[in-house]
Amino acid sequence: MPEMAAFVQLLRDAFGDTIIDEAIQRGKAGEPAFYACENGRSAGTASPSALVWRVDDAIRDRHFCRGCDGSCVGTDTRCTR
Repeated sequence: MPEMAAFVQLLRDAFGDTIIDEAIQRGKAGEPAFYACENGRSAGTASPSALVWRVDDAIRDRHFCRGCDGSCVGTDTRCTR
């Protein structure tokens, strides 16, 4: 799953290994905290609802500010980059 691995690495860069590792471990343990699917292969636990992120070119091209904790998501705060 090379595209998903690259996306997860971007999440690690933005939020840190500890947060992402915890989400992945929880997903592998059966919680809907992490789920990835690419080319018929999957890892983690899918969400039981229709709330699913589709990774497309618009998301791949996004970036996070250095040190971003994600608290600005959904606000009018603009990236400092």
